[in-house]
This record gives sequence, C-alpha cells and structure tokens, in this order.
Amino acid sequence: MQSVDRVLDVLEALAAAGAPLGVTEVARRAGLPQASTHRLLTALADRGYVRQDADRRYAVGLAALRLGDQAYRELGALALPHLRHAVVRTGETVNLAVLEGGLMVYVAQAPSPHTLRIFAEVGRRVPVHSTAVGKVALAGMSDHEAARLLGTRPMEARTPHTLTTREAVLAAVRRARVEGYALDDEEQEVGVRCVAVPVGVRAALSVSAPVERLSAEAAVGLVADLQEVATDLARAF
Repeated sequence: MQSVDRVLDVLEALAAAGAPLGVTEVARRAGLPQASTHRLLTALADRGYVRQDADRRYAVGLAALRLGDQAYRELGALALPHLRHAVVRTGETVNLAVLEGGLMVYVAQAPSPHTLRIFAEVGRRVPVHSTAVGKVALAGMSDHEAARLLGTRPMEARTPHTLTTREAVLAAVRRARVEGYALDDEEQEVGVRCVAVPVGVRAALSVSAPVERLSAEAAVGLVADLQEVATDLARAF
C-alpha cells in the first residue's frame, strides 16, 4: 500500500503544480526521497501517466488525462438527475463545475426550458477570476492558497465588468466564503448573470441566465434552493 500511496503522491504533486516540475521539486512537494521519486517518475513515464519534456521536467501524461475524462463522465452522469431537479426549482440552466489546474471545468449541465437560455459546453474550461463557480471554489481555500492559484500575472478582462486584480478577486472570494455563494454579474459574458454555491470542496453548482430575466436580487433568491440541491449532490458523491 505504501508504494500505491507514493505513486498517488507523485501524480497529485504534478497535477497541482500546473506546470512541469523537475525531480527535486516533485520530491519536495510529494514529501518523498529524490531517488524514489525518480524511480516512480520513470515507471509512470513508461506507462504514459507522466511525460518528460525537453528540459527533463515532468508533467501529467495522456494516460492520466484519459482517466480524468472518464471520471468527469461518471461524475456528470451521477450529477445529472440532481441538476434536472434544480432546473425544476429555479427555472434556469444549471451547471456543475470542478476546479482543475487553476481553471473551472464544466462537467454537467441541465438546460433551462426557456427558448432563450445559456449554454456552457460540457468540458469547457473557464477562468476562476471571472466566474461565480471559480470564486466559490476559491472560497473553499485559505486566502494564501487562493492567492497562490491566482498568481501575480494580470487577469484577462473577459468583459468590461471583469475583476482583473488579485486584490479585487480575493475580496469577492472572502465575501463568497462568508455569504455561501458568489455572483458573476456579466464578468464572463456580457448579458449573462450567474450565481453559484459550493458542492463539497473545489466544486460548484450554478444557475446561469440572461440578465434581463435574472436580476441580481433574483439570483440571490435562488441560493437556498441551490444549496439544498448541492447538499444532496455532495451526499451522492
């Protein structure tokens, strides 16, 4: 069992890094001896779960990504009945997203019955700083972890309403931590408002709708229904 734990420690260290790492850094993050880490990386590379770049740094390989894709499909299938129930309660499109490598990935969606509705393709990756699901995921971390994930680089202004400084995003994250939900007021797409609540750790359930149909007050009014569904969903997971 110890060898299995060590393999998972190495893979988790690489997945959390968001960029290729050298053997020494992988060993440090995984809390393993450097010689053991090198042997594990070599074995994982032979099976395609790890890849080595030209600078002899390591990153997650395609074989691991295939496992992740299958996991997302299973997660989406499990979540879909809960999302459909949320659509009945809210009348709008409901999404489930998870945090992966500094981005939010949509893994399931149940569409609104309205002719005019918001569509987010399953598998689509969106930034954390400009989305309600991203802010909720960051709210599940400490300020230090959230700041490290945001980094120090300028954030893309997806719309004129996007928060583009780390300080502004962290302030929104702190509000989400206290209030239990986050809003995206046309920050990702003009004309779209979104409200999200956490599902366990680093996952979020959200409702998205055109701003003409979903005011900020109405979005907040959906939070209790969303939280109830999110609790059921977390229990199912």
